Amino acid sequence: SGSRFSISIGHVASATPNLSLLAPALLFLTMSSVQRIILDFDCNRLGRPGVDCYCQHESGAAVLQLQFLINEGALVSASADDTLHLWNLRQKRPAILHSLKFNRERITYCHLPFQSKWLYVGTERGNTHIVNIESFVLSGYVIMWNKAIELSTKTHPGPVVHLSDSPRDEGKLLIGYENGTVVLWDLRSKRADLRVYYDEAIHSVDWHHEGKQFMCSHSDGSLTLWNLKSPSRPFQITIPHGKIQRDGKKPESCKPILKVEYKTCKSSEPFIIFSGGLSYDKACRRPSLTIMHGKAITVLEMDHPIVDFLTLCETPYPNEFQEPYAVVVLLEKDLIVVDLTQSNFPIFENPYPIDIHESPVTCTEYFADCPPDLIPVLYSVGAKHKKQGYSNKEWPIITLQMLYKLKTSKVFEKQKLGEGKPTAEIVEEDPFAIQMMYWCPESRIFCVAGVSAYVVVYRFSKHEVNTEIVSLEVRLQYDIEDIITPEPEIIPPFPDASSQLPSLKSLSGSTNTVACEGMMKDSIPCLSVKTRPVRMPPGYQAELVIQLVWVDGEPPQQITSLAVNSAYGLVAFGNCNGLAVVDFMQKTVLLSMGTIDLYGSSDPYQRQPRSPRKNKQFTTDNFCMRGLSNFYPDLTKRIRTSYQSLTELTDSPISLELERCKSPTSDHVNGHCTSPTSQTCSSGKRLSSADVTKSNRRGPGRPPFRKAQSAACMEISLPVTTEENRENTFSRSRSSSVSSIDKESKEAITALYFMETFSRKNDSAVSPCLWVGTGLGMVLIISLNLPATEELRQTEPVMVSPSGTVLTLKGAVLTFSCLDCMGALIHPPYEVWRDPNSIDDSEKTRKRKLVMYSPSSSQDMGDHQFAVICSEKQAKVFSLPSQTCLYVHNITETSFLLRADVVTLCNSICLACFCANGHIMTMSLPSLRPMLDVNYLPVTDMRIARTFCFTNEGQALYLSSPTEIQRLTYSQEMCDNLQDMLGDLFTPVETPEAQNRGFLKGLFGGSGQTFDREELFGEASAGKASRSLAQHIPGSGGIEGMKGAAGGVIGDLARARLALDERGQRLGELDEKTASMMASAEAFSKHAHELMLKYKDKKWYQF
Repeated sequence: SGSRFSISIGHVASATPNLSLLAPALLFLTMSSVQRIILDFDCNRLGRPGVDCYCQHESGAAVLQLQFLINEGALVSASADDTLHLWNLRQKRPAILHSLKFNRERITYCHLPFQSKWLYVGTERGNTHIVNIESFVLSGYVIMWNKAIELSTKTHPGPVVHLSDSPRDEGKLLIGYENGTVVLWDLRSKRADLRVYYDEAIHSVDWHHEGKQFMCSHSDGSLTLWNLKSPSRPFQITIPHGKIQRDGKKPESCKPILKVEYKTCKSSEPFIIFSGGLSYDKACRRPSLTIMHGKAITVLEMDHPIVDFLTLCETPYPNEFQEPYAVVVLLEKDLIVVDLTQSNFPIFENPYPIDIHESPVTCTEYFADCPPDLIPVLYSVGAKHKKQGYSNKEWPIITLQMLYKLKTSKVFEKQKLGEGKPTAEIVEEDPFAIQMMYWCPESRIFCVAGVSAYVVVYRFSKHEVNTEIVSLEVRLQYDIEDIITPEPEIIPPFPDASSQLPSLKSLSGSTNTVACEGMMKDSIPCLSVKTRPVRMPPGYQAELVIQLVWVDGEPPQQITSLAVNSAYGLVAFGNCNGLAVVDFMQKTVLLSMGTIDLYGSSDPYQRQPRSPRKNKQFTTDNFCMRGLSNFYPDLTKRIRTSYQSLTELTDSPISLELERCKSPTSDHVNGHCTSPTSQTCSSGKRLSSADVTKSNRRGPGRPPFRKAQSAACMEISLPVTTEENRENTFSRSRSSSVSSIDKESKEAITALYFMETFSRKNDSAVSPCLWVGTGLGMVLIISLNLPATEELRQTEPVMVSPSGTVLTLKGAVLTFSCLDCMGALIHPPYEVWRDPNSIDDSEKTRKRKLVMYSPSSSQDMGDHQFAVICSEKQAKVFSLPSQTCLYVHNITETSFLLRADVVTLCNSICLACFCANGHIMTMSLPSLRPMLDVNYLPVTDMRIARTFCFTNEGQALYLSSPTEIQRLTYSQEMCDNLQDMLGDLFTPVETPEAQNRGFLKGLFGGSGQTFDREELFGEASAGKASRSLAQHIPGSGGIEGMKGAAGGVIGDLARARLALDERGQRLGELDEKTASMMASAEAFSKHAHELMLKYKDKKWYQF
């Protein structure tokens, strides 16, 4: 029923971060980020596997600062709209409890002392306000800037850039102003204890743990150390990266030190860690973090600009030796942690990259129901790939774990500059870009198809192996003769490496030369596979590389569809030219056939050339246009513009008549060219200026001919930003008609599917088949004849032949599936995984274990299966083997589908679709009854179209930005139970006890003094703040908490149990402390009584 469906959204990963903060007692990280593209601002928490938290401010203002209420399950955020927000982290979905909007002043800095409920807030005017965290209202206690500075000072000190309480006395607050003034304010007496002045602007301040000294960083790259006993001048001035002058003058000024942290150690020299401060004459140096330990200075260069850093210490108390052990550095595109316990300061190996991938993500697949033993295996194998040079300690922050990483480029030789490889001419910068993936979790076979027209088959092994990579080359040529052919000397073949003309990468709007003279390329692959033995670590190991080759000077077309079946041992892939089937067990090519030949006598179209010219024409630009349109849209547009300007110069341009092409069922066939799932390719020649001159000499009767180009290949580019032009270009062909010449244009293979089914009408038994879908909505079935026994399978060939069955739909075919007579999903046969490199002989010799489909025996007569086929326009259900169309549903008329998958949901099967207009739709199977149609997200860039995918149990995901994965669910059951499925963000832990400093040290050494902030800042003593200064806004945290509490009975019980556990734990701690105090009091009383008895009868002169 329709009540099964509902949309819920989750967020993963992070965008451009702004700052970081760590709670020492809890050890989890929070980042606030500013997304420059979509202008929403968020703070993310990375937690243990299973914890997925995403918080977003509704105001859309940048997050300036974050402050944890350590071990309290709350977080305070300060945003650029001068608002403070209190987040409740005790519920599974964090929500804002309170907000405080400042009306007359801008927030510049916040400070929350450890175990305090009073927040200090500094403003741009130089004033310091105090906020009660519990009620989130302002106190009447205000430190005005004119009271903090001396009366004789005539200039404004600037905004507040630092606030911190003294480690010796919590009743004294250190206030740092931007112009170089620092004030130690006595909160009790409401006056300044001391003031220090410096000529350079202050960026940050940090205390020594004894509270007698503090350090400041300045805009001239200097660090000043101040002693409270002599505030008139700095105790020490250093410019760590400044050049020392020969004449003894002050070192040269350097870049500002934006942040400094001064951390002490009990057994060694203190650590001084700061960012910035490099010399101005080293402008080309990368951003760096400097670590000063004693006399040693270490500079750590970063790959990206430093946003913020934070030192991890052993204690949360500021008046103890800090004992730092690591530094968390937040970069614009990464997060690293430096190990301070080793002398060379190595970094920890990051288990979860902030950037999802080192290069732009080109495709995604989502698997929700993997075998239970698969995740631990991937984890164990991925953990073995430990890089050298990293710290030997575990990652110190609770975070997610990346399971496994595979680099497919390692099977190919590296491209050297100047070699003139064919790949460089086709795809200038992305020869290894992955376009398609296919993964079988049961057999653990993984297959990828790349932009350079290659397919790599991987098998999983737990053992390392050193072997050669087997490669095959496939000629896949379109054999239909072309319509009109220019003279051979008019259009030379694809540019050779020896050409002196600019490459595609350097073409501008006025450049119109793409072809050049040179040798014709034939039977040459785009990439070179390594021929030497290659060491393959445990994990996925390359078993076979298949490459399409150049044919008669024409480069191979990119692969548009891919399918693998482990039980059959076959991999099939197709492109604009045709279909290829390869046996990866015997390493042989079984089929390499053009799309037209697959029809045989069943071709529904009359593909006769309209011109008497039959000479062969070599076309090369089609491959370039498709590859470049996906990765270099600007370049493609310039090349197409150049070509159009050339054709306008001709005296008699070709006029192509567009006709409607009717399928046998009278359905209109919609053309398509560059969609992610279907790509019908056209060809066209790009002429040089010399060619135009020659064509003009021929007169009006002989225009510069080119191959007929389909109207379906016109591109429509949606507006995108310059920053993400390469990523976001979404080109899509839309045409309601196809020219008659389109009938003989290339027909792309857009979908492939292996299945045990009926290949012909009235077959009595199922057999292995390969279902083939094309860009014109045609469905063909290829029969597979496999050897009868396992022994023969290793030696006898597999017979592959078209069955002659042809089915039709509107639009390009996207997906196939098969149901049994009861409507249950039939899974394709697969091989149970076994380790091909096992050291166990019994494992090596064990026969392949195949899981095959066995048809139901309940029906001896009639149809046994339902074939589900979905195109970009409609879905059909056929009954097999009679091939009768039982149900048909026209999904969309004005748009087209980008993705369609048959998935399981609530023990039922449905068809899930994502439309280009942003609608998510589901239909029941086999009846194709609409069950959900939600306008979720319009497709605004190519990234969404390329990465959107469905999986079982009502889940889907896509890349919403280059570094963010957006997850969503359309299952009502999952939405109802989502609260119970989320992880707990807050788990109370025991707060570390402060060190006992002793009586004498406390008396003479100035131990940390506590005072009652409530008495000082409360309404009774400080009064109420002005209502016009700030406005209190109640948050939705209480409502969200109630919603979360109503999420399910299990959640209620869990929360009640957690509350009881917390209460019991606190009562237990109280009992223990009470018992300890009673025991101590009893011991004291006993010792006092003994002492009294000892000296009771003695006279005073006997002492």
